Amino acid sequence: MTRTVLITGTSSGYGKAAAELFLARGWNVLATMRRPDPAAFGTTDPRLKLLPLDVTDSGSIARAVADGLATFGAIDVVVNNAGIGLAGAVEATPDAVVREIFETNTFGVFATCRAIIPQMRRQGRGVIVNVTSSAAIAPMPLVAVYTASKCAVEGFTESLSHELEPFGISARLVEPGYAPTTNFSAATGPRIQALIPPDYAGFARDYFARMADYPTPYCTEAEVADAVLAAATDEGRRIRYPAGPDTRLVSELRWSTSEDRYLEEMRRMFSPRLAS
Repeated sequence: MTRTVLITGTSSGYGKAAAELFLARGWNVLATMRRPDPAAFGTTDPRLKLLPLDVTDSGSIARAVADGLATFGAIDVVVNNAGIGLAGAVEATPDAVVREIFETNTFGVFATCRAIIPQMRRQGRGVIVNVTSSAAIAPMPLVAVYTASKCAVEGFTESLSHELEPFGISARLVEPGYAPTTNFSAATGPRIQALIPPDYAGFARDYFARMADYPTPYCTEAEVADAVLAAATDEGRRIRYPAGPDTRLVSELRWSTSEDRYLEEMRRMFSPRLAS
């Protein structure tokens, strides 16, 4: 039986790469985005259906799930990929911006899960894959609000995995590393301009220069797509799927060393004031 996956945020980046990989592997793909573009994937494959879905609108989520079920009969996997980035000093970040980040990155995930869980429970099977970030494992400076939005999803997903296991449903995490070449990262740039006060300018300049000399290769869209597919198809009970060399590095530091060793390494890598 051909399986079906619904993926949010497929207009570009990780979501688009994941949709293309699932399609290549023979899945039915419900590729969702706020404003579907018929030319986005360059194919008329009947196993691909583009649907409008705004994760900040519960009605939009419900309609996408209903349309997906009507099209393919079942939804076996949901990938919560839609997200927006943010960099800036906390003291300069307005409440409205904080709420915007959480509405998409956090509450949107919660809402999509609530919409699909009843259907998966009735099916007696299903996998929910929530895409977070290496920042949720190893928080870095000037991304506190973004990190908080992703840390919330990490805790939510781990709790959800225990809650849904009796119903044959798995909840899993894919944790991409730093990928400055994606549209997601590029879209973060304009937000930075207004969120770095003069008192932070020197720190920010040194920090971003240091980030340009990143300690590992950058994460790629293909690596994230592979991790999403692995999370969707793994028959074991694993929850976390790091994607990218930096996520694997910080995961090992975070989970396999002492707190003191972990913090020492993070400060060495990411604090400009301690850079040699």
